[in-house]
Amino acid sequence: METYRPLSMFLECLKPSFLGCCMLVAILLNAVVFVPSAAAQTFENLLAKHAPLIHKSSSKTVAPALSEIVDFGGSVVQKFLLTWRSKDLYFLKKNGQFVYVKKLGDGGMQLINVETGAAFATVNKAAIKQIKPNSGVRAKISASLVPFLLASADHDERAASLDALARDFNKSHLPLLGAAIKTETNVVLKRRLERAYRFGLIGFGLDEDAIEAAIYELEGDLSLETRAVLNPLLSDKLYVAATLPAGINLARVIVPGKTTKLADGKAGRQSIIGGAPVELSLEAAYNMLVDAAMSPALVSVKARNTALIDAVKDGRIGVEEAAGLDNEAARNAAYSSLVLNGSAAEMINQDALRRAVEGAVFYAVYDNPSQKIVTAAKTVLADIEGEVNFYQAIDLLVDGLSLASICFLAAIGLAITFGVMGVINMAHGEFIMMGAYTGYVVQLFVPNYTLSLLVALPAAFAVTFAAGVVLERLVIQHLYKRPLETLLATFGISIALQQIAKNIFGTQARPLTSPDWLDGAWAINDVLAISNIRIAIFMLGLVFLAMLIFVMKRTRFGLDTRAVTQNPAMASSMGINPDRINMLTFGFGSGIAGIAGVAIGLFSKVTSELGSDYIVQSFMTVVVGGVGNIWGTLAGAALIGTLQKGIEWLNPSNTLAAQTYMIIFIILFIQFRPRGIVALKGRAAGD
Repeated sequence: METYRPLSMFLECLKPSFLGCCMLVAILLNAVVFVPSAAAQTFENLLAKHAPLIHKSSSKTVAPALSEIVDFGGSVVQKFLLTWRSKDLYFLKKNGQFVYVKKLGDGGMQLINVETGAAFATVNKAAIKQIKPNSGVRAKISASLVPFLLASADHDERAASLDALARDFNKSHLPLLGAAIKTETNVVLKRRLERAYRFGLIGFGLDEDAIEAAIYELEGDLSLETRAVLNPLLSDKLYVAATLPAGINLARVIVPGKTTKLADGKAGRQSIIGGAPVELSLEAAYNMLVDAAMSPALVSVKARNTALIDAVKDGRIGVEEAAGLDNEAARNAAYSSLVLNGSAAEMINQDALRRAVEGAVFYAVYDNPSQKIVTAAKTVLADIEGEVNFYQAIDLLVDGLSLASICFLAAIGLAITFGVMGVINMAHGEFIMMGAYTGYVVQLFVPNYTLSLLVALPAAFAVTFAAGVVLERLVIQHLYKRPLETLLATFGISIALQQIAKNIFGTQARPLTSPDWLDGAWAINDVLAISNIRIAIFMLGLVFLAMLIFVMKRTRFGLDTRAVTQNPAMASSMGINPDRINMLTFGFGSGIAGIAGVAIGLFSKVTSELGSDYIVQSFMTVVVGGVGNIWGTLAGAALIGTLQKGIEWLNPSNTLAAQTYMIIFIILFIQFRPRGIVALKGRAAGD
């Protein structure tokens, strides 16, 4: 037994250490096991810490809370931010705990833990309060969600996160965008991500070469966002010095009192590439010299008079009597004596001011110190400006063609009746109005807008054709060869038709709804977009042009009409009834006006005065193009449409001026070409 005593003593000594080690291991295992619980609890503690900001947040104060919440990370944060943004976040009034809520059928509210997602209680609505962040806070939350949603499997969520990022971009988003670009599979979204990355690199990048490359990669991008990103790179500040300093990123040298010159010597002009001319007056330039301590301050007349008053002693200023200073010359002389005595500052005359200004250099320096970046921005923006100007010219031409199509549709019926019959029909606009109202009535019975449009076009032709025949039989045929009486009669009929329309449909505008496929626009790029309704009207104009040419060239009615137009006596001797042709022609022209009314009503207000807006324009088109000629009407419509849009572009704030200039142009035009662009031979030409 004695031989084992040392071993037993060793074990007795080791026993406390062994127990201590076991306790240490147990503590460590306990810490490892409970770490997730502590982390989850930490998120609630974090929310409690920022509870006042979350309860009543604003876009200016919420940033610190959002920053810490995002840094916490994890799916629990993503769900919390999404719930907060969608105004589905609540808190318990009794202790301020944040909860999600599920509404129960009996009016109760089931509370869901924001950490675990487990339901833990049911309360009534009075026990909780909803958190309603405003639009500014929601925008901040959306920006904070970017790191989570850019990696989302849902395409719409990734697109929405990119929209949010564009509203509140910061430097931390650059690596996130770079990672998202590598994993993105959608071509359109990947292109948007790449552009956003370039924007971020230009705004927050530090590598000059990378920024320059990003700028050149934006060539051909005509979007407003691109111009908004590049334009700040060309911002500058104005300075003055005795000589032009070296080592500056010079924007331009400025000559006070004259037009600003750009650094490359070209005349300054307002454009999207910056370098807008700054008219720096001599006085403003001298004030810059004063601020730079390069010249004494100007002494105003008021300051001169104040100094003279302060210098009066015993009724005298020096040797001069104060009573004798009753003119400017005397006051200037007295003030000069004060300057010589050293008791007043010298007055600067205009010559001295000019010499001081001419002796200094006024220049602008780009805020961005990198000449490479500025040069790249100027080059890309200059290219963009050229393309923008080109597409704006195309857009102006398209607008002119659209207006020309409307003018053609409105005027072609008038051109036919005027050319064949020599009748000045002032009620032509009311046939356009009748066609528009016919389309409205058809839509009341045919709810399908595409089908109703297909029905409305022939219905409008039939209604206005019949109305035109009735008008010709009852009134017009009794007034041939009497243009003044015809004008007055049709003018009175137009007023009567307007009143009848008011009695039937009221004075409020009636909707003539276009089909869904006519909504929207064909967007060629960010500068040029052509509305679908304009394209449709242009195509309708082409269809009618082809139809009219076919009717006039290939049908018996067209042959008879042309015969009566050119020589009614000879046509009558050949068995053609001019009276019948006049009736059908007047009805045909009125029917075309009805179809034009349906087309015009799709984008204009359908009221009883609708035709009044187009009757003058129709007459101008007919007179300029040449009466009774389809090609002349087309040429007149093209000239009127493009010219009016051009005048409106030059003076966009005054559309009435454009119409006035148009009338002046037409008056001058018919002085040199009274028969119009395409002169017609025959009775119409003689009349």
